[in-house]
Amino acid sequence: MHTDDHRSTLQRWWPLAIVAFWLLVMGVLYAAMTHYLKPKPVVITASGDLVIPKARDGHFYAAGMVNGQPVQFMVDTGASLVTVSEPLARAAGIAAGVPTVFKTANGDLPGHVVSGVPVALGPVQVSSVRVGVGLVGGKVDDALLGQSFLSRFEVVLTQEKMILRRKAL
Repeated sequence: MHTDDHRSTLQRWWPLAIVAFWLLVMGVLYAAMTHYLKPKPVVITASGDLVIPKARDGHFYAAGMVNGQPVQFMVDTGASLVTVSEPLARAAGIAAGVPTVFKTANGDLPGHVVSGVPVALGPVQVSSVRVGVGLVGGKVDDALLGQSFLSRFEVVLTQEKMILRRKAL
């Protein structure tokens, strides 16, 4: 009778043990992949160029700030504006701007454009940038770094990196 009780208890808990094991394995894999896929930081050369390494997904990411609020930029040379989400704009104290409709690959998106916003990428700050508010998807601190910032730089693309060099005045 005693072995039957033990076997019954084991049979009852065995499926839970299997689930717990796989949850542990998946958690370890998730942590490893998150670390592995984390974008490398921007490097500043002696001449003042910003070098952004290409991420494993083929995009370019860089930490920065919009009106003093930390963001994780995805550099988008095809985007007209630096663009942030509505919650990020509120957190950064960016006032409502001119209403507009953004034309995106996923269709029209309502938002607004605010002028005169300071934007920084690493140690480089541009004091007066047009910023679009209305980015959707992703995390709250995600932002697009578009031409309203990038146009002030010469952009050089290689296989592995993007170099932003200040344009001569």
